Amino acid sequence: MIKTFSKVKNRNRISNAYIVMSLLNEDRKLKHLFDGSDWNVYELKILNLGVGAPGTDLLQHCADIFRQATEHRLKIDNERNSSMLFQYGPTSGTYEARFQIAKYFSQMYKSEVKCEDLIVTSGATQGLHVILSTLVDLNGFIFVDEVTYMLALDSIKQFHTLTIIPIKLNNDGVDLDDLEEQLKENLFKTTKKEFWGMYYTIPTYHNPTGILFSSDTCKGLVKLARKYGILITCDDVYNILYYNDTKVPKRLFDYDNKSDKDYRGHIISNGSFSKILGPGVRLGWLELPKRMKKVLDSCGIINSGGCLNNYTSGIVASLFELGLAQTYIQRMYAAYKERMLATCAILEKELPESCKLVIPEGGYFIWITLDGNCCASEFLKFCMEEEQIFFIVGSRFAVASDKASNCLRLSIAFHSKEKLEDAARRFCLCLKKFLKK
Repeated sequence: MIKTFSKVKNRNRISNAYIVMSLLNEDRKLKHLFDGSDWNVYELKILNLGVGAPGTDLLQHCADIFRQATEHRLKIDNERNSSMLFQYGPTSGTYEARFQIAKYFSQMYKSEVKCEDLIVTSGATQGLHVILSTLVDLNGFIFVDEVTYMLALDSIKQFHTLTIIPIKLNNDGVDLDDLEEQLKENLFKTTKKEFWGMYYTIPTYHNPTGILFSSDTCKGLVKLARKYGILITCDDVYNILYYNDTKVPKRLFDYDNKSDKDYRGHIISNGSFSKILGPGVRLGWLELPKRMKKVLDSCGIINSGGCLNNYTSGIVASLFELGLAQTYIQRMYAAYKERMLATCAILEKELPESCKLVIPEGGYFIWITLDGNCCASEFLKFCMEEEQIFFIVGSRFAVASDKASNCLRLSIAFHSKEKLEDAARRFCLCLKKFLKK
């Protein structure tokens, strides 16, 4: 008995010690995604041109409109819906939320978006994860552009059994010949999932290059998807941020015409409010063909908790009902357009002639190719030392680590027009100095 008591006493001492240690272990108390890094976008000593997120001057308007929308939605919920806002939501999301999303984007795209084709998500990243885990054979293939959104690439890599194959990218979009060659070489019949392979891309104001896939490229993609039975997933998060004073570009989803005789549905549009309302809202949607929607509606990850963001989607529905979202998004659009045009004007004028600049017609990003012998990583070190300007090097967006090593991406989203103009001038002067080394 004495020995047993002694053991219990010792265990209690160890347990108490761990409790004390955990209490003494101070939390980092991070405030946002970029906090704690060497290139914190909120750190005034560093001018971060790498972050693809709206700045404080834009997001500060959210508090007021979300307060109004929350009061509106809670009043409705109390009077009509028996607190359904706080219940597990229907798997696709409530009709009210999907209707408002469909209505707004139908008007923006000048093309019908049907609410019955939508599934509410908590953002494009989750949308991609749900697609990969439910629709694609995990022993299959994921085809990506040779440079693509780096965090989507990180997400895909988490599915370790998938084989990732990079495809050449041209000025008007993916190289269709290269893609078809890879499809032929890797084609197999799956018995486990809807699709043996998937092509992931950002066809409208591509991340990181900023290019817009041409109509011919989009038509060719639909033909290849139908011919080889693959899924195409598009991150459609920049589509309404078009800056050339024409109409919004046609989405790849619309090229997969339901009236075609050979239509089965091969394309998913993966949308998000992160760029046009705020990343912290964590709300997005999938627009997808009926056969895929049926699979996702019944999958475990959605059925387990119902709608992936029921509460917030209700608030956002009120934002649109009250007209608050429309005004706010227009403000975001105007700011982004002003920033992109001003930044590109300076880069076009002052960038060294040996460098290539892709001037985008919309979106967030500017892609620069340095002289063939230049290393973007080395220039980043130099730029940080000389001007405290940060950007993301091209190789970060590639499957192969040696790809795009002389390229870099700049973002226009976070900083004011004046700050971006100053940054662009300093960036160009620093690059000229670096090239003379």
